[in-house]
Amino acid sequence: MLLETVLRVAASDTVAAPIIVSNDEHRFIIAQQMREAGISPLAHILEPQGRNTAPAAAAAAVFVQTFDPSGILLILPADHHIGDVAAFHEAIARGALLAEAGKLVTFGVLPSAPETGYGYVKRGAPLLDGTAYAVDRFVEKPDRSTAEAYLAEGGYDWNAGIFMFRVDRIIDEMHRYCPKIAACAAESVIKGSRDLDFLRLDSQSFAASPSDSIDYAVMEHTSDAVVVPVDMGWSDIGSWSALWEIGEKDQKGNVFAGDVLAEGTRDCFVRAESGLVATVGVENLIIVETGDVFLVASRDSVQDVKKVVERLAAAGRTEHQAHNRVYRPWGFYESLDAGDRHQVKHLMVHPGAALSLQMHHHRAEHWVVVKGKAQVTVGDVVRILNENESTYIPIGTRHRLENPGSEPLSIIEVQSGSYLGEDDIVRFDDVYGRDIKPAAE
Repeated sequence: MLLETVLRVAASDTVAAPIIVSNDEHRFIIAQQMREAGISPLAHILEPQGRNTAPAAAAAAVFVQTFDPSGILLILPADHHIGDVAAFHEAIARGALLAEAGKLVTFGVLPSAPETGYGYVKRGAPLLDGTAYAVDRFVEKPDRSTAEAYLAEGGYDWNAGIFMFRVDRIIDEMHRYCPKIAACAAESVIKGSRDLDFLRLDSQSFAASPSDSIDYAVMEHTSDAVVVPVDMGWSDIGSWSALWEIGEKDQKGNVFAGDVLAEGTRDCFVRAESGLVATVGVENLIIVETGDVFLVASRDSVQDVKKVVERLAAAGRTEHQAHNRVYRPWGFYESLDAGDRHQVKHLMVHPGAALSLQMHHHRAEHWVVVKGKAQVTVGDVVRILNENESTYIPIGTRHRLENPGSEPLSIIEVQSGSYLGEDDIVRFDDVYGRDIKPAAE
């Protein structure tokens, strides 16, 4: 969905290359997605921790202000579906006129139902020949009867959480209404550091910022808020059931993704990521298989998935945090099997990429080339391995894996030893500038 968001605005001639703000842990998978799509972000800003949308937007605004003091910033959440992209682009053009004039723009979605899961924006005085309005007020998520009254009265739009403003204006308003957020964001950018293609915000400065949304911190207080209504087939994808609602359904009301075999199945969303999922005689279910976790839920109860996550966390389990596939700057690895003294992984190394020169105190490794060509260093020996060839790395031996070819390199790695944790790595050299010290690869 992040990639869809980026491509949605890349199709516009008036929108510059994106600035991505993400958590530090997501940097490599996002970078890989951008490379595969041919997108070169203007910047990729890394948050050391999530502090809600106001600090994230403030950091992006401060960054843009360093080279374009009156540049216009379009804030887009990465979890939205927009069916009518042309209508979205037309709304952006209207919003840009208002933002250029110093207004703080929010985009309101024309409501199609008395939705209780969204906040609303009440329109005030008309602007731009009635295609935009001053904001009368923002309204919290209503109960059913209140939402029905909004639709009957008219003049209310769903708050889409998409914003547009000049960077100097949003920074000025933040200094007025949430000065602590503005100050911490500015300090986190100034004290931030470059790491490969990433801008790391200063951890201490950013952590000191209050956690708040743009809506609460600024938009509900400023006198310059305006709303641009738009009918663009919008949905805030907050649950698996929302994907069923917007998905292309078969004749029985099902939405399938991946290898799915269904018999007597109706009104279900089924997603299979790593293997076959078969369903027989079921209705109104959400079924999601991700390789490491299998979720089955009633479509009406899917919001309660968070309760399962809470129970996993309380039990000290890691399924809600760790995934089979882990992205790194050189590619990714995924766990295939693990036991008491062994672990099997699949490694994919990008063309021209290399792992760090490293060693392990507690484990030996055996590499088998499945596809591509590998250059391996084991001790003082450097050699090329082709498909179906292998090498062995004893405990305590310096080693490195590189891909000198033009195609992705696939390796099966078999680890054996008394301890197989990712922190048993000592780096001696790294082409990505990571710390040369014991650290997780």
